Amino acid sequence: MALTGSICALATPFALRDEALDLDACARLIDYQLAGGTRAIVMAGSTGEAAALDEREYSTLLEFAVAHIAGRVPVLAGSGLSATRKTIAQTQRARASGVDFALVVAPPYVRPTQEGLYRHFCEVADHGGLPVVLYNVPSRTSCDLLPETVARLAVHGNIVGIKEARAEPERMRALLNIANADFRILSGDDPTAMRAMLGGAAGVISVAANVAPAHFSALCERCAAGDAPGAESADRALQPLYEFLGVEPNPIPVKWCLSQLGIGGPQLRLPLVPLSQAHHARGRELLIRLGLIEATRAVS
Repeated sequence: MALTGSICALATPFALRDEALDLDACARLIDYQLAGGTRAIVMAGSTGEAAALDEREYSTLLEFAVAHIAGRVPVLAGSGLSATRKTIAQTQRARASGVDFALVVAPPYVRPTQEGLYRHFCEVADHGGLPVVLYNVPSRTSCDLLPETVARLAVHGNIVGIKEARAEPERMRALLNIANADFRILSGDDPTAMRAMLGGAAGVISVAANVAPAHFSALCERCAAGDAPGAESADRALQPLYEFLGVEPNPIPVKWCLSQLGIGGPQLRLPLVPLSQAHHARGRELLIRLGLIEATRAVS
């Protein structure tokens, strides 16, 4: 169950009428990922609007994904919360649902010290019941898991990697010095993932893969093969998608794109709202250019 290549941070489809989980659309999105070469799937991360799910929905979503994927690729569950005890409980809930790994973000909002982060992740790894992938995304959490702390955590037998969302090349270089067969470095930033993978990162946990899994899988395969010119060409073609997915906060543009592909609707749960009409024409043009929809199929 190695974590390599294109790993999709899956969006969570909601029904138009009552915002309930749309498991039919979820199944189609999972199938779209597997057909496109996605190597693992993250359920109930930030792209999956985990903060908007109650405990029952969280377990239902994970159990459904595990059953539908049926061992074809690893399943990760976002289980990081602001308090250590709550994170352990959420990780245990994910374990009971049958997932393979916990993706545990640095505790948002509370801004712990590096020692607090070290102890937090050790406690989750000791008591959560799942192998842990660390997740560092300071733009969302207001704390930064530093490489020296990652190095301390990397020797823990139940901590198996990190998703790093900082884009600076020096941060990725520092983490790649820590990597070994038991601790993998994964990019968490689509626009710089190619650089990270060509530098030695094992793969990427991607938002863009929701929309264009085959394109993203091809990029990862070229990086793994050391085909820098081919990877650069694939990445160049995807740059407009990366830019579009940043026009409003994630996962707003992703869910709109998926609705254009006929996979669920653009619904999100408040405080997130659907993509502004001003971006629709640009988005349709992009999807047509990537060959994901035909001009005659584009809808408003």
